[in-house]
Amino acid sequence: MSRTLTTVGFDADDTLWHNERFFRITQDRFAELLADYTHKDHLEERLLEAERRNIGHYGFGIKGFVLSMIETAIEVTEEQVPASVIAELMAAGRDMLQHPIELLPHAREAVEALAGSHRIVLITKGDLLDQERKLAQSGLGDLFDGVEIVSNKTPDIYRTIFDRHGDGPDRAMMVGNSMRSDVVPAIEAGGWGVYVPHGLVWALEHAEAPNDAPRFAELESLAGLADLVNDIG
Repeated sequence: MSRTLTTVGFDADDTLWHNERFFRITQDRFAELLADYTHKDHLEERLLEAERRNIGHYGFGIKGFVLSMIETAIEVTEEQVPASVIAELMAAGRDMLQHPIELLPHAREAVEALAGSHRIVLITKGDLLDQERKLAQSGLGDLFDGVEIVSNKTPDIYRTIFDRHGDGPDRAMMVGNSMRSDVVPAIEAGGWGVYVPHGLVWALEHAEAPNDAPRFAELESLAGLADLVNDIG
């Protein structure tokens, strides 16, 4: 009997391993460094505006985040930001790029459970070198049949990936913690979108849940993924 699902895509950051919490720690340090110039809430608003503007230029990831912090620091201090602050922000970015990988609960078990019966693809966006580093350190690399590091996640990109690595999006599933990037566009492409909430979500990744979509599912954790896939068939 042929399977309904033949391919399962996994997001990486905050689906398989921790990521957003390191951004939050750095952002708190950013607020401390600029405390003499502006309130934390206002600084966060300005930083988010800069990130939104800069995604098209720098893409997703740590390097774009650091450049947006520097740009925001220049703006809120009216070009008076000390060079020492810029140096600290750059150092914080380097620390983030070197931070050890910590797998989320059930991540390895979920991937291993499906690796023998389905094509497993890692689909992540962000800086190429950083994502390659994290995958290598995760110890999960050998479990994936394919790895796709993309500049953005759209329905067309999911169609292309699931055509390349599987039997098309209608026989594929995407699993992730971002409603905007992992779930909604995968469903719009014709596949399943499975939301696994992480708790910490970047503001630019928020989106409404497609609760009326027949191919939408939500799990409390990756522990329930294998059962969901088996139920679908």
